[in-house]
Amino acid sequence: MVSSPITDLLKNQLPLEQESLELSENVRYGLVLVDIINGFCTIGAGPLAPAEHNQQMSDMINEAERLARLFCEKKWPIMAFLDSHNPDVPEHPYPPHCLAGSEESNLVSALRWLEEESNVTIRRKDCYDGFIGSIQNDGSNVFVDWVKSNKIESLLVVGVCTDICVLDFVCSTLSAKTRGFLSPLNDVVVYSNGCATFDFPVEVAQISKHGFAHPQEIMHHMGLYMAKERGAKIVSSVVARGP
Repeated sequence: MVSSPITDLLKNQLPLEQESLELSENVRYGLVLVDIINGFCTIGAGPLAPAEHNQQMSDMINEAERLARLFCEKKWPIMAFLDSHNPDVPEHPYPPHCLAGSEESNLVSALRWLEEESNVTIRRKDCYDGFIGSIQNDGSNVFVDWVKSNKIESLLVVGVCTDICVLDFVCSTLSAKTRGFLSPLNDVVVYSNGCATFDFPVEVAQISKHGFAHPQEIMHHMGLYMAKERGAKIVSSVVARGP
């Protein structure tokens, strides 16, 4: 995608310095996959899915699959959040989407194999924020328990949408870490090339009754910028350290 003058201006005014992450056997990592499901990522799968090929979305899926396979080879823990809604509980301002039991709410085909992996925890959520969506009726939290039971020190986050569900989850996780609820977690890392958001140009939004204008490159950058502003590490590459 070619950057517009407005996007370039934004990135100049809000520069985002990114690091590189080299995965080490000496650190306990956890991988979180946020909403990499058909309803958001597969062409034509639902009202919030892309209508045509989108390179940012495609790259995100490829990087998520690469990291998922690496984590499964090493038997490192993975948690996958899947948006899954009750049809009687709308999530404004969006139209009904990713209804429980539908194909929209399932992992994309490139990741469906994760359902059979022993190191993977699937958590279906009915809200933007996977941290909040992990709260059980008894007050316990599936995500908090997962971090603690696996003694995760560094959390790597990928998925969609960068500025919505990814950002909300990252912010809640950072706040919980600050409060001491997620020991021994030290770092929350967002992989920029492993995240994506949707594209809803202003000219389309103006004639639509659903949603606000949402230019993809601008909102992706803003999601990453705000995550870093809250204390997350933003990385542009993730590689495994050799033996």
